[in-house]
Amino acid sequence: MATLTQSEILRYSRHLIIPEVGKSGQQKLKNAKVLLVGTGGLGSPLALYLAAAGVGTLGLVDFDVVDETNLQRQVLHGTSDVGRPKLHSARDRLREINPNVQVHLHEARLSSENALTILSQYDIIADGTDNFPTRYLVNDACVLLGKPNVYGSIFRFEGQVSVFATENGPCYRCLFREPPPPGLVPSCAEGGVLGVLPGIVGSLQALEVLKLILGVGEPLIGRLQLFDGLKFNWRELRIRKNPACPVCGDQPTIHSLIDYDEFCGVKQALADEARTHKSIRHITARELQSRLTHGDAITIIDVREPHEWDIVNLSEYGARLVPLGDLTDRLADINVTDDVVVHCKTGVRSAKAAQQLRAAGLQRVWNLQGGILAWAEEVDTNLARY
Repeated sequence: MATLTQSEILRYSRHLIIPEVGKSGQQKLKNAKVLLVGTGGLGSPLALYLAAAGVGTLGLVDFDVVDETNLQRQVLHGTSDVGRPKLHSARDRLREINPNVQVHLHEARLSSENALTILSQYDIIADGTDNFPTRYLVNDACVLLGKPNVYGSIFRFEGQVSVFATENGPCYRCLFREPPPPGLVPSCAEGGVLGVLPGIVGSLQALEVLKLILGVGEPLIGRLQLFDGLKFNWRELRIRKNPACPVCGDQPTIHSLIDYDEFCGVKQALADEARTHKSIRHITARELQSRLTHGDAITIIDVREPHEWDIVNLSEYGARLVPLGDLTDRLADINVTDDVVVHCKTGVRSAKAAQQLRAAGLQRVWNLQGGILAWAEEVDTNLARY
């Protein structure tokens, strides 16, 4: 076991005087290897606090670049990092936090082809992802490798934390055997998240990682903590290991990693989206601008939500707000002979709206390709983007 230098003894002195940690515990932290899947909202506090605590080796998996919309919650990264790979930004920040920590970068999308190779190099895995295919992938890989999976998830004001895939504890599939239908649970990019929430949940994940390394306390094995930030309410659900679980049960049927995009319905959803795309007509932002400039009579319908309309809208071009969920009830307000352009943020929801209008008998319907973001990028750069 690696020993502590005089400098490290001083750095970690507030740990060393805790009986449950002490010098031997700090040496355990120094020798530990932890992999963080994702360096975003949850990965930021995880990485910062594990590095500060003296976890000797941190592995980071990510393939994204820093975007301005990340800065409201992803505190590993700063304004000057916008456009940089997240792994490079994270590495530089962690070196400032603690130069004693080794940071290993895995600049790749975690997949069934590389997950076992990457995860096998570490003692504990901390899942900071925001999509179901990767959550099931991480879970199954942890079970197959015998690695604890410290899980966290967030949405708007709510968070979840647990520890899965330990020797006698349940895994993620014991709690959620099947994923929800694609699109049912919005991502943070679609539904939003209060910036401080990942700080809370990610810090709790870091706490669970440290407890597992030190072998102290009662880790969240067989327990799921639910946090409601609006009500400041905590609930705990007990989770039992499912004997019929297909990956960690008594007679498992999953012995290798599978196609998780297919398992979670992502491929089918993309195929359905492609069919929808082909079945309707599309208009680019510049084409719409040209038609409006020539004085064409066009009804523009914004199918986003009211709070999105408040951020940015095309009201100066006569756009009307009709949220997608209200569209069926307000079909009578739309003249079937009108030229209608529907739009949303990026063009996905409005494609569904265009399909609904076509099915209702409107023939002259177009979907604004790329949504209002495309308009803000290609036509009016003074408009806000979100």
